[in-house]
Amino acid sequence: MIERILRALDALRIETYAISETDTESAEAFYVRRRLDMKRRTALTDYSVTVYRPFERDGAACLGSSTAPVYPDMEEDELRAALEAAYRAAGLVSNPAYELYAGEREDFVPSRSGFAGRSPEENLRAMAEALFAADVHEDAFLNSAEFFATRTLRRAINSRGVDVSWERCEVQGEYVIQCVSPRDVETHHIFRYREPDAAALRGEAERAIERTRDRARAEEPPATGTYTVLLSGEHVATLLGYYRARSSASMIYQKYSDWTVGQAVQGDVRGDALSIVLKAAEPYDGEGIPLRDRPLLEDGALRTVHGGARFSSYLGIEPTGAYRCVEVPTGRTPLAEMKRQPCLHVVSFSDFQIDSFTGHFGGEIRLGYLFDGERERVVTGGSINGSLPELQGNMTFSRERYRSADYDGPFAVAIRGVAVAGQGEA
Repeated sequence: MIERILRALDALRIETYAISETDTESAEAFYVRRRLDMKRRTALTDYSVTVYRPFERDGAACLGSSTAPVYPDMEEDELRAALEAAYRAAGLVSNPAYELYAGEREDFVPSRSGFAGRSPEENLRAMAEALFAADVHEDAFLNSAEFFATRTLRRAINSRGVDVSWERCEVQGEYVIQCVSPRDVETHHIFRYREPDAAALRGEAERAIERTRDRARAEEPPATGTYTVLLSGEHVATLLGYYRARSSASMIYQKYSDWTVGQAVQGDVRGDALSIVLKAAEPYDGEGIPLRDRPLLEDGALRTVHGGARFSSYLGIEPTGAYRCVEVPTGRTPLAEMKRQPCLHVVSFSDFQIDSFTGHFGGEIRLGYLFDGERERVVTGGSINGSLPELQGNMTFSRERYRSADYDGPFAVAIRGVAVAGQGEA
C-alpha cells in the first residue's frame, strides 16, 4: 500500500507529504465475574496521509496541510481522488511556512517491553491472572472486566527522507468492583501497562476492592472549608500532566503559555521542588522524530520546551518530538506520615481534571478519607477546587512510587490550602 500511495503522490506532483502506517494485532477478552464471556482476535492496518501545499498569501510564505482518508481496498482512481481533494483543502490552511523533520531510512526497532516476544493472548492471560488474584472477598468482588492486549507496528515516512518503523506492546483494560452491603455500589477502574507489572495491577485491584467497600458505607460529604488535600495514584499523574502540556512548543508559540527555559515555573517553593523527566517510551514519535529522555523540570525550573517540527520551527528550537510519558523522583515523606497530619485524602472522583491553560484543577468527590487530627471518617460528595499556579509551592510528595503506562513517580502528593465545597463549614 505504501508504494501505491507514493506512486499516486508522484502522479499528482505532490512533493511534500507524510505517511503513517499502523498494523495492530490484538487479543481481547470480556469477563463477567471471573467467567470468560467472550474473546476475539483482531488484526487491523490503518494508513494516514498528510499532504502539504506551499503557497503565498499577502506576501507571506505559507504551508497548508490536510490529511486524506486512505484505505487498503481503494481503487487507484479513488486513492488519487482522495489525495487530490486533500491537496486542494491544504490550500485553504494558511499556516506559516516551516520544514518537515528531515531524516533517513532506519532499521526496524523492536519493542524492549517485557510484553514483546510473547503473543497478545499470553500477555492478556498473565495480566488477567494478576487481576483475578485480588478477587478473594465475598462482600466486595470483581463484577466484570475487559482486557485488550496489543502488538502494534508503526511506520512513519515523509518527503524529507524519514522512513522509520518500530514496535509497541501493551495491555490495557477496565474492570468494575461491586460491593452489595450496606449499600449496593459499583466502582469503575481503568488500567494501561507497557510492562508486564502483574504486582502493580494486583495492588491496584486490592485497593479498588477496599475502597469500594468503604464507598458503600460512606454517606456524608466533608464540611466546606480549606484543607490539605492528599491525592494519590492516577490523580497525581493527571495533576503533573499540567507541566508537560504547559511547556509544549504549541502552547508557547500560541501565547497560551509564557514559560521560557530557565524560568522558575514552580514559583516560590516552600514544599518539595519538582523535577520531571520526559521519557522516551518509544524510539520515535508519530512524525518519525527520534525520542530520547530529556529533563523537563529541574528543581522547579524549566529545562526543555518540547514539540514537533511545526511549532519548534516557529520558535527556532530543536524539534524534540511529542512525549506522553514522564518520570518524577519520589519525595522523602512516607505516605503514613503524610496521613498522620490533618488532611482530606481523596481517592476517587467522578472525573478529576486540570485545565492546561489556567492550571485550575478539581473534581467531585466520590470517596475520601478525612482525618481531623484525632479520627478518620469516610466521606463522599462535595468537590475540591484549586489553582496549581497558586498552590504548587506547597506540594509534598510521598516516598512511595506509582507506575502506569505514562507515569512513573510519587504515589501521593499533599497540597496545602485547597478549597473544598461540602456541607456547612469546617
